[in-house]
Amino acid sequence: MSEAPLSGRTAVVTGGAEGIGAAIAERLKRDGAAVVIADVQQERGEAAARAMGAAFVRLDVTREEDWDALLAAHPRFHILVNNAGINNGPAPFEELSFARWRNTLGVNLDGAFLGCRAGVRAMAPMGGGVIVNIGSAAGERAVGEMAAYTASKAGVHALTRAVALYCGKRGYNIRCSAVLPGSIETPMVARLRAESGDAPAARARIAERHPIGFVGDGADIAAMVAFLVSDDARFITGALMNVDGGLTI
Repeated sequence: MSEAPLSGRTAVVTGGAEGIGAAIAERLKRDGAAVVIADVQQERGEAAARAMGAAFVRLDVTREEDWDALLAAHPRFHILVNNAGINNGPAPFEELSFARWRNTLGVNLDGAFLGCRAGVRAMAPMGGGVIVNIGSAAGERAVGEMAAYTASKAGVHALTRAVALYCGKRGYNIRCSAVLPGSIETPMVARLRAESGDAPAARARIAERHPIGFVGDGADIAAMVAFLVSDDARFITGALMNVDGGLTI
């Protein structure tokens, strides 16, 4: 029987308590990695970790001290998936508050920056690793009513390329790429649909926007992440991988 592809490697997944993050954590665990779920939701995160035999660390991705604590507890890891993110839903641009703007960029972009920096600090001394950032199709195909989310994810995409280039030039052997989901069936998306007042109609409208004709699920994103962190992707860095049902065509 062949060895699991990620055997002997440790993977940190932020926002791993539910949704896409939980699907990624489960897939990496199944592929043989020792998984650390890092999430601000302590009860859900601990429950998810128990269910899959993973470790849990409470992490607010916007707090430097939380990242320092994670590095103190897990100073060396081979894989980092910066998945934690928020989407506060649509709003007229002229009514978008600065507080809402800052909150969205704080979690989505600042959190990805702090994560990438922690990943480089952990991986460079051990001779390399892989960072995968979870971006969004919205970062490539703008959504006018979600300016903060669109801008934050476009920033994640640019950050990904900068980190990949920096690590390559320094000879760190750290690959950094991003996965760009389209609409994915997650608790966060379900909550946004519920707020629309007609969840089934909202789901149908979202599905119709994707040429493939349906909404994806967490396993679709997890499969791409599993590929990017594997040795099969050894020649891939700085890539923005669309897993969006054709939304950005």
